[in-house]
Amino acid sequence: MKRALFLFTVTLIALSCNKTDNKPAVKLAFEMKLDAGQQRLNNLGQTSVIPAGNAAQTPNFKDISLHYIELSPEATTLLGEGAIVYKSTETSAGGQKAIDFESLIMSSNTQESITINLGDIPPGTYNWIRASVAYQKYDIVFNISDLPVIGDLKQQTGTVSSFLGYNTYIKEIQPRTKKLTVNGNRLQGFWAFESNLPSQYAQHNKIVFGQAPVGATTVVNPLFQSSPVPQGSCVVTGKLAEPLVITGNETENITIVLSFSINKSLEWEDDNDNNELDFYGTGNTPNERIIDMGIRGLECSIKK
Repeated sequence: MKRALFLFTVTLIALSCNKTDNKPAVKLAFEMKLDAGQQRLNNLGQTSVIPAGNAAQTPNFKDISLHYIELSPEATTLLGEGAIVYKSTETSAGGQKAIDFESLIMSSNTQESITINLGDIPPGTYNWIRASVAYQKYDIVFNISDLPVIGDLKQQTGTVSSFLGYNTYIKEIQPRTKKLTVNGNRLQGFWAFESNLPSQYAQHNKIVFGQAPVGATTVVNPLFQSSPVPQGSCVVTGKLAEPLVITGNETENITIVLSFSINKSLEWEDDNDNNELDFYGTGNTPNERIIDMGIRGLECSIKK
């Protein structure tokens, strides 16, 4: 009888241990928010004014993708010395090390996309988040003038694929229905644009691409004095509305909302001062040049 009782007790303990071991891990999730009404900031985290001779619009976002997320304890914590909780795949297929475009996780507005185990994060109090934006896709409004036979088409839409990461290896891009083959690395500021003309003019849709000037892409960092980021990266810095405290004994999932300002985030040189983005169909008049596609700020909060 005692032996039977002993075996029964051991079985209960084993079952109890198995139940504990199989308990789902507690998660930290990141939710992306794209806010057109959020404050528009410059590189230093100050309110941004559109320079004379330029114009800007707020795109209609489809996708955003991150390459890197770091939790930083203090304003003086240097980039890379906080808790790096996420980093997407990199590759040397294009020569130099680069973000692998094909491996990026695409997120739409208010979508929870990146999830990690809370147990993998060092215990501590975190006040800042640094998020490297690698890729954006959005619709914009533009004019195209002097098309052969057709003439002018005003207030048309098209889709932009823009690359903000330090360097990205791209096999091909498909903003809408057409594909652009790259098979190489492209630095921050590379973009591809595909028009979406009315059905009767659909045969005139095409892809054009370009490169924003070096250093022209806005990368908001209010900690630029105490904790700078390298030029050419897109590590956007934002302060948590309340500190994130990790004890190592969490029993419930935590979601952090990363709210990115897209307020007039597409900026171009407005050659004719009409506050509209103008392209031309003859090849004689230069298209207005897109110079900045950077995210315009980051606000971080713990979702209640």
